[in-house]
Amino acid sequence: MQRPEIMPLAMAFPGQKVRVVSIMAGRGLRQRLVAMGVNEGSEIEVIKPGAPGPFLIGVKETRLAIGRGIACKILVSPG
Repeated sequence: MQRPEIMPLAMAFPGQKVRVVSIMAGRGLRQRLVAMGVNEGSEIEVIKPGAPGPFLIGVKETRLAIGRGIACKILVSPG
């Protein structure tokens, strides 16, 4: 059985739906992301990639803007 590809959120394409596998960050950032609905197992839709500017993502019915550094710390797998 092949393991799904894991990549940083920063590498996802616009319109792509991904699932959060892991958050590689300290406790403070992890708690902030969880409070916004981004935690392991969450489904995220990439609305606008962060080049240039922030990433715009959809989590449930909410849209969030996150910086590229944070997007690099969120590991996801395709959909």
